[in-house]
Amino acid sequence: MHIYPDSRSEPNFVTGSLAHLQIGRAYAMAGDTSKAKSAYQDFFTLWKDADPDIPILKEAKAEYARLQ
Repeated sequence: MHIYPDSRSEPNFVTGSLAHLQIGRAYAMAGDTSKAKSAYQDFFTLWKDADPDIPILKEAKAEYARLQ
């Protein structure tokens, strides 16, 4: 039996998923592009079903594009 069958049912889903974004930003500021990309990708995976017009998601996509 799983208490939380997927991450969306976890009480701290939003703050937990935003942590991935903040970690990505921190790695980017530190110059570790590889780890930054990985953290951004984790964030995008969690937000894959989100409305694409949400400002934080748009910002994250723009930041990720600058890492390329």
